Amino acid sequence: MDELSLYVLDITMNSVRAGASEITISLIEEGDWLTFSVTDNGCGMKEEQVKRLTDPFFTTRKTRKVGLGIPFLTMLAEMTGGGVTITSKHESEGEDHGTTTTARFNMDHIDFTPLGDMVGTVKTLIQGSPEVNFTYRHKMAGGEVYLSCAELREELGEEIPLNEPEILMWIDGYLHEQYEAVGA
Repeated sequence: MDELSLYVLDITMNSVRAGASEITISLIEEGDWLTFSVTDNGCGMKEEQVKRLTDPFFTTRKTRKVGLGIPFLTMLAEMTGGGVTITSKHESEGEDHGTTTTARFNMDHIDFTPLGDMVGTVKTLIQGSPEVNFTYRHKMAGGEVYLSCAELREELGEEIPLNEPEILMWIDGYLHEQYEAVGA
């Protein structure tokens, strides 16, 4: 994967597969650093699972025997002097279960992978999982880009699915306008 947005998509799809109904995608640019995190209220993972996530031959999926998303993301972050942290609480451990994956990158480093098309990533997530309440927030020097599916549902009503083509076109325009307004 040659864009960080594709790693955000991969990690967020892990959250969807974990049964999350609330997923927050946060990107923060401060100085030379980009930190992105994906936080969900899915079923979570036990400590042993979290420890094995950087092993490319560990996956919970039945469709293939390798899971390369987290190992490659970790490698990319570490190449820039950053890193990846994953915290998780399994549903068997009580309420407030879920997972947070955070990756930190030095954007000034020669090995920094470009962020890529976050608008397309957000639209793809909403199109594929319209029932999930995604919150997207990208903070940078010029301001903030923000979208909340819960707030959209509140305005539109529950009967209109967010993956309707007209709604997705509006989301595309809305996010692009926000990025233009903050000078990105």
